[in-house]
Amino acid sequence: MTSPRNIVILTGAGISAESGIATFRGPGGLWEGHRVEDVCTPAALADDPVLVHRFYDARRAALITVQPNAAHVALARLDAAWPGALLIVTQNVDDLHERAGAKRLLHMHGELQSALCAACGAQAPWSGDLPPGSACAACGAAALRPDIVFFGEMPYAMDVIERALSEADLFVSIGTSGAVYPAAGFVQGARHAGAHTLELNLERSAGSGYFHEARLGVAGELVPEWVETLLAS
Repeated sequence: MTSPRNIVILTGAGISAESGIATFRGPGGLWEGHRVEDVCTPAALADDPVLVHRFYDARRAALITVQPNAAHVALARLDAAWPGALLIVTQNVDDLHERAGAKRLLHMHGELQSALCAACGAQAPWSGDLPPGSACAACGAAALRPDIVFFGEMPYAMDVIERALSEADLFVSIGTSGAVYPAAGFVQGARHAGAHTLELNLERSAGSGYFHEARLGVAGELVPEWVETLLAS
């Protein structure tokens, strides 16, 4: 392939697993011991807000016990050094990309350290517990919830992502299952726009067949190697 200029990178749970963050989808479709429908749907929030808030409180508290790994650091280095357009789209709700230094970053599934007002849509940074009924500083409604895109809700900034994919010369997917849409379809959109597509993953994903190239292994080794080669080219 010719040297790329515009790059879109998609990261999933696999890139944070090496930092000690659970990949959520365990045996039986469990997320850290809970059924997905119990903790990550609008119906779950309405039916049992205490459980849902406690689940995300625990995940928020766990963030302070983990650190960015070599893959996060390598992508931050690429972000700082790359002269062309670059967008890191993460499906992860942790803040490890930011702590590693990434700036050109978009959280399509929301962020643990953010609260969303269900009444007015305002978003605000949040640390610590978020009890049900917490008041929104913008409108005063007792309607704050975790700023997480639940199943059945629209991911954030899809227009920005789709525009970047349409202009990309290179699309790279790191640590994703290739099973959750719309992110699972990004590779097809990038290929349609003429981009070279590369998968860096522990094992082949559900969408591996759509990639021009796949490299298998742990993200902490594959990503720094790829970044080093790209910046040297």
